[in-house]
Amino acid sequence: MITRTPLSKSIILAGVSILIFLFGLSPSLVQKYYSSSVYPLVSASLRWVSSIFPFAIGDVIYVLLVSFVLYNIFRFFQKLKRKQLQKSDRITLPLQILNFFLILNIIFKLFWGLNYRRPSVSEELGIGNKKYNTKELAMLANYFVKKTNDLKAQVIRAGKTPIYTIQELESLSASAYQIKENQNLVFKYANPCVKPVLNSWLISKVGIEGYYAPLSGEANINMNLPDFVRPYVTCHEIAHQLGIAYEDEANLLGYLTASNSLNIYYRYSANYEMLRYILFEIRMKSPDDYKPLHDKLLPEVLADFKIEKEFWRKYNGDMFGYMDAAFDRFLKLNNQKKGTDSYQDIVIWLWNIHENEIISKS
Repeated sequence: MITRTPLSKSIILAGVSILIFLFGLSPSLVQKYYSSSVYPLVSASLRWVSSIFPFAIGDVIYVLLVSFVLYNIFRFFQKLKRKQLQKSDRITLPLQILNFFLILNIIFKLFWGLNYRRPSVSEELGIGNKKYNTKELAMLANYFVKKTNDLKAQVIRAGKTPIYTIQELESLSASAYQIKENQNLVFKYANPCVKPVLNSWLISKVGIEGYYAPLSGEANINMNLPDFVRPYVTCHEIAHQLGIAYEDEANLLGYLTASNSLNIYYRYSANYEMLRYILFEIRMKSPDDYKPLHDKLLPEVLADFKIEKEFWRKYNGDMFGYMDAAFDRFLKLNNQKKGTDSYQDIVIWLWNIHENEIISKS
């Protein structure tokens, strides 16, 4: 009798979890009935509620959840130590733990996680997946070197990069998404909600630029980041708010949005970030092409590379290593050797987006 309630809950929750899993096996169904219908309403509602609070309530929720788990673990071992565990507890406690994680899983899937099962956003945007060869990669890199240089020159003429507040980042990023919304509803962004992380020092140490909080619907930004990085990171995290789950796909939406902004600092931020990915790929696939490309960069662009690299040197060695691999010495990160057949999806999409323009100018 004691275990009936937890057991019945386990059966119901497990059944719901299985149904959600089976639903997720069909990307077309997920896209039609969740990502394009239910999720936008859930996401916009979460953002509306979260925007009432001036701080990142998602961080608070996570702290409370972790505290709850630790507290119950402590209580369990206290009872064990005092030999206060009842015979029935051996069944009840495991079921309660199972139920807790089943509930979290269901909430996560319904609030955001099912978006992992939607078709690639590149398909919705009509962007191809044709892979590039080494020559084409070098052409793409040259294109972005020139574009980034040109944008940096405009930034210099416009004045020092502004130190945007979180409110300005939210407003400017929402405006950039509104521009793209006129072309495709994938970019529709209602009830903007962008927050600074509660502990930028800790997030920097972990090596995180920003993150999406599924339980609160917030896009959280590491405000310790260099000023010229924040605009793109904000657009990237908003892409997660819109149900773009995978990182490369969020990179794509972040790039398309920020690079089409009316704000020159946003356009530079987007192209600077894409150049970083491309140069990293060049170092892995065609190291001989790297130095000529590096030498074409404006001193002011190289100075930005150095600022970002030193930022990660200060906080996080792995991220510093990544920056080093892309912008200075060639390093193998944690002995993870990227083979010549490996590709970053974002670089593939950049090639497919700009291929015709690049070839026409070559």
